[in-house]
Amino acid sequence: MYEKLMDFVRQKPEVYAPGTSKFWDDPHISKQMLKAHLEPEIDSASRKHSFIKKSAAWIAGLKAPEGSQLLDLGCGPGLYTELFDASGFTVTGIDLSQRSIEYAGAQAALKQRRIEYRCQNYLEIDYQEAFDIITLIYCDYGVLCPADRGQLLKRIIGALKPGGLFILDGFTEKFWQDVPVKQEISYEENGFWSPDAYVCLNRNAHYPETKNTLEQSIIITADECQCFNIWNQIFTKASMEQELSNAGFNTVMFFDDVCGAPLSENSKTICAVARKAQAFKR
Repeated sequence: MYEKLMDFVRQKPEVYAPGTSKFWDDPHISKQMLKAHLEPEIDSASRKHSFIKKSAAWIAGLKAPEGSQLLDLGCGPGLYTELFDASGFTVTGIDLSQRSIEYAGAQAALKQRRIEYRCQNYLEIDYQEAFDIITLIYCDYGVLCPADRGQLLKRIIGALKPGGLFILDGFTEKFWQDVPVKQEISYEENGFWSPDAYVCLNRNAHYPETKNTLEQSIIITADECQCFNIWNQIFTKASMEQELSNAGFNTVMFFDDVCGAPLSENSKTICAVARKAQAFKR
């Protein structure tokens, strides 16, 4: 275990290097994630619920919901999908977390909402011109490495109907200050990462050359040592527009956030509404 720990802390990871573990379906961590999603007043696993309501209403105003098909990628426990359904969209939600999908499905059944949920890696979607709107919200796009972003955009543009909209957001240069370079160690009897006692080494790192941030948590219990890496890409209007243009989107509108605030230079996020051409050429 000591050698494994030394390997983790010896050097700064390469950009988008994976951790040793994924927490979406860890029995304990996924339970903590769901709890964080459902906390209405904290920007954590999900944004504050008041923001989500405002955001869903703005998105519903971009295209008439009645008769429109909407796909929410990374839907979590269905906070957005329920609002989209209530607006009149026919909604499909996809997420990698089995626990979140099970919760979302149970809530839809309880409230008699006709939402289709799928537990799937959204990098593997294979729809053909099925949706009028596709959303990828809370800066999930920048968590992906450039190759995965390119792959996803190809699948999204294939899944959109001609003239369909793809709505996404990402972090801007203002986000650097939210992830200051640091290294901290703490001890917990139990908590987010484990039901048992653990030591947590938190490290944040900046990669100015590629405009990336890393939030790394190394978790040491009596039995194992795990490493969790959360990457983010810093975007400018030009860099996000270039990626969308390369994928084939011919019109892109930009905003400060997914509530439609006008674009400025003061926001920590940037939102793009990208339109697929009416006559898309593959």
